[in-house]
Amino acid sequence: MEFFDFAGAIIVSMIRSAPVLMFAALAGLFAERSGVVDLGLEGKILASAFVSAAVGYTTQNPWLGIAAGIAVSVAIAMVQAFVSITQKGNQLVAGIAINIAMSGLTFVVAQYIFQQGGRTPDLGEARLSRVAVPGTELVADVPFLGWFFKDVLGGHTPLVYLAFALLPLVHWVVYHSRFGLRLRACGENPHAADAAGVSVEKTRYMAMFAAGVLCSFSGAYLSIVQSGFFLRDMSAGAGYLALTALVFGNWRPLHTVLGCLMFSFFTAVQIQLEGVDLPVVGRIPGSLIQMIPYVVTVIVLAGLMAKSVAPKAIGKPFVKSR
Repeated sequence: MEFFDFAGAIIVSMIRSAPVLMFAALAGLFAERSGVVDLGLEGKILASAFVSAAVGYTTQNPWLGIAAGIAVSVAIAMVQAFVSITQKGNQLVAGIAINIAMSGLTFVVAQYIFQQGGRTPDLGEARLSRVAVPGTELVADVPFLGWFFKDVLGGHTPLVYLAFALLPLVHWVVYHSRFGLRLRACGENPHAADAAGVSVEKTRYMAMFAAGVLCSFSGAYLSIVQSGFFLRDMSAGAGYLALTALVFGNWRPLHTVLGCLMFSFFTAVQIQLEGVDLPVVGRIPGSLIQMIPYVVTVIVLAGLMAKSVAPKAIGKPFVKSR
């Protein structure tokens, strides 16, 4: 029974931690499918996390916090798009600059406004409430089904359901819509797309707008759902893990989400192993346990980077032929 309790806790923890990576990875998918390298995911996550927490605490309304997070994330994405698309700037430098700037700016502004060491106050009642699946009470006493309805299907906030609902929607948009066809064309052969009458710059701007919206949910989930406050650099590399999931998934929605679930699984294992005495080996030091997701990241990159095929025009500014 202890094993099943341990495994069940890992599954639930995986489901609840996955949306942070899923939102960010799907955001990066839109940007990079259009031909823009989005190293700025980390910065957008931090900015939206701070703004969502600050506005949510001030108004005591989590939905207003999420809306504010969307606004700031989209604003940053548009600045990034202007530098990368209109000004033909170095996309890698632009993304890294955003990450560094947001890491420092969010801390300074949080300290200036709240005077709590660079964090926001606890949100308390301003956090999103969890949703109970209808019929949970009817099967509450049934083995497995009671747990499945209460903790696997239910017991999550609306953003968790949104994260998983976005997978089929994003798949349809990328592979079965006119915008998706143009998106992929701009990422693979922008000159051919331009010759066919597609505005490459407009398509890439729209992709960056979508990336900004999706990435904001990742930040809002961190602060409004998981933590209940904003803390400096609380994203802890989630943006980079999301990019790794993109490589793992070969820039395809389903495989990318599976990569996110894999990283979330190892994060859940890390959480559940802390402070637990294991047979034979005993208690593993916390620092070693915390290394698990990042060691997996290195292994994935080392094993799959050569096999992954990125969009051919990724990272290359488009210069219209005359």
